[in-house]
Amino acid sequence: MTQPISPSGPLSGAWRPMGARDLPAVMALATAMHPDCPERADVLDERRRLCPAGCLVLPDAWGKPGGYVLSHPWRMDRPPALDTYLRRLPPRVDCWYLHDIAISPALRGRGAMHDALRILTRRARDHGVGWMALMAAEGARPVWAHMGFEPMTGVPADITASYGADACPMRRALFTTTNI
Repeated sequence: MTQPISPSGPLSGAWRPMGARDLPAVMALATAMHPDCPERADVLDERRRLCPAGCLVLPDAWGKPGGYVLSHPWRMDRPPALDTYLRRLPPRVDCWYLHDIAISPALRGRGAMHDALRILTRRARDHGVGWMALMAAEGARPVWAHMGFEPMTGVPADITASYGADACPMRRALFTTTNI
């Protein structure tokens, strides 16, 4: 059973744009929550600078980042390898690529993941793409499958392998109806 991600549903308002000042806390979360997928801070900051609309933080009770999203428009058949610079966004894209999302255990269970996916769905549609894509890693494939993402083929093996032995490229169609 997949969880509906309604682009017209109410947003909690908790997610906010990621700023440069958030990077140390984002790096701390990334290191703690994704120990087998390390990335350099400047690689993550490049994504923030290239696509501010796709990079968000979820403040905790003290206003510090307790979650984050890094995403941007891209091409499904060539997702960026882990810990690599993008340099620029491609001129022709076919998906909104969810590079990373992490939510601290203290903030889970409140709908933040669904809110983030609603926001990113709107960004994707505003950008004129009909797909969201990601690389499920570190055992996350069942979570993404539950959210309606399906494995996809055609991604070069070296890119997939950069995310670890269990990595799986996945995608989800973004429909024009609110029942997705």
